[in-house]
Amino acid sequence: MKRNIAIGFLGNNLDGGKGPRRWEHWRPTVALCQQDDMVIDRLDLIHDRRQIKQAETVIADIVGVSPETEVRTHIIDMRDPWDFQEVYGALHDFALDYTFNEDEEDYLVHLTTGTHVAQICWFLLTEARYIPGRLLQLRPPKAQQPGPGDYSIIDLDLSRYDRLAQRFDAEREHGTDFLKAGIATQNVDFNAMIDRVEQVAIKSDAPLLLIGPTGAGKSELAQRIYDLKRARHQVQGAFVPVNCSTLRGERALSTLFGHRRGAITGAGTDRAGLLRAANKGVVFLDEIDELGLDEQAMILHAVESGRFYPVGSDSEVESRFQLIAGANQDLAKLVSEGRFRADLFARLNLWTFHLPGLKARREDIEPNVDYELARGRAGRSDQVVLNADARRRYLRFAKDPSSDWTGNFRDLGASIARMRTLAPRGRITSTMVDEEVARLQTQWRAGQADPDANLLAEVLGEAVVDLDRFDRVQLAEVIRVCRDSSSLSAAGRELFAASRAKKASSNDADRLRKYLERFGLDWKMAKGAG
Repeated sequence: MKRNIAIGFLGNNLDGGKGPRRWEHWRPTVALCQQDDMVIDRLDLIHDRRQIKQAETVIADIVGVSPETEVRTHIIDMRDPWDFQEVYGALHDFALDYTFNEDEEDYLVHLTTGTHVAQICWFLLTEARYIPGRLLQLRPPKAQQPGPGDYSIIDLDLSRYDRLAQRFDAEREHGTDFLKAGIATQNVDFNAMIDRVEQVAIKSDAPLLLIGPTGAGKSELAQRIYDLKRARHQVQGAFVPVNCSTLRGERALSTLFGHRRGAITGAGTDRAGLLRAANKGVVFLDEIDELGLDEQAMILHAVESGRFYPVGSDSEVESRFQLIAGANQDLAKLVSEGRFRADLFARLNLWTFHLPGLKARREDIEPNVDYELARGRAGRSDQVVLNADARRRYLRFAKDPSSDWTGNFRDLGASIARMRTLAPRGRITSTMVDEEVARLQTQWRAGQADPDANLLAEVLGEAVVDLDRFDRVQLAEVIRVCRDSSSLSAAGRELFAASRAKKASSNDADRLRKYLERFGLDWKMAKGAG
């Protein structure tokens, strides 16, 4: 049998009393050693110097009622026993210095005596396992009844309580299911990643980095992380998503950090900026690698200090937010190339999660098809379903290794949405599936055969879809010339050679610069984006 070791305060009032009449009232520290069904082998009694005489009396009485109990005294002087910082610090030091022997001793932390602050501190230290024991609370005897009263023991090891353990397991499963949008995914690696995301999301407000190809679900996951934290009252502010690929130059600074009136062209009023809009909330910077090095430095300062300068301001403003960053490129490689700040990458790389594309999660295609069908029914009276044969044909195509799914889950969602919208009488037929398959195959072949699309996507990201076909052809050629030229002026001379020959152009570099600005680009972006 292990020995029972009790740890507690000497009660200044509850354990008081002198002379024979002291036995007429209930004294919890003495009563602790009078329990018929629990022998206290050792009592570690804590008191301050002003209680030495009182402690001697209590110890003598314990020896009288329980001679088998050894009493050790520990003098801890506290200026204010109601000051949480002082009390917790003193008891934390006591626990660190204490020699615990769990193989031979069971520890009981006596909560009946001491201030309410001390009781809270005992709870925290025991729950955190600084004290590897259980909590003990004594109750006085009922009115007119003699005796030491009775006691209750509380074990804070939640794994020993089946119903509680099941409840917490269910809550965690709900959290991971929520992050997966309720989709019964089968991919082992993806499920393991979501489990870890759930753990980190509810325990940390440090930055998170989501790496994955376009359409892998980074934006959706970031939104759901925010929703999960909001449901647990861990954030109070808004969720602010930002596609960094659409931000260039002064516009990037103004959009993110705000500006003062007149600080930039056309700034007729002050602008708060998106980082201030995210105060006490979450900001999601998708394609963060598209930001310039100056913007990256300002982001790092804002994350670490919660403060930043709006454009044109001499005074910092404050905004405390959690950052979730998204990228579809290898940031470590960009750091080695000098295109991404090493210090910002180090800050983001604490929690990095890689989202696999659809081709790496083919076992999850079927539940995602069902999810997209159900999402289309939300708020609608009509239901759309896939005919049995149509379902087999579509899934066979979707899971085939030759299916590219270049847009990943975004492609899949768009595909289901098209068929859902056109379905006659709410049923998607085999003919419709065949038409959709042909459309996707044509789309993917066109993307592979269109070098302009890939080139422009490197520079503009998703914003390339907003370009007219004429601008796509023209801008792609301009980018190629820029990459083959040693300077802005050299590129301008190459592009506007005919105009120069006719003396219709006097400043080719300025003309090229203005052309690039139409698309939010500058020379550095055009030259070094590949």
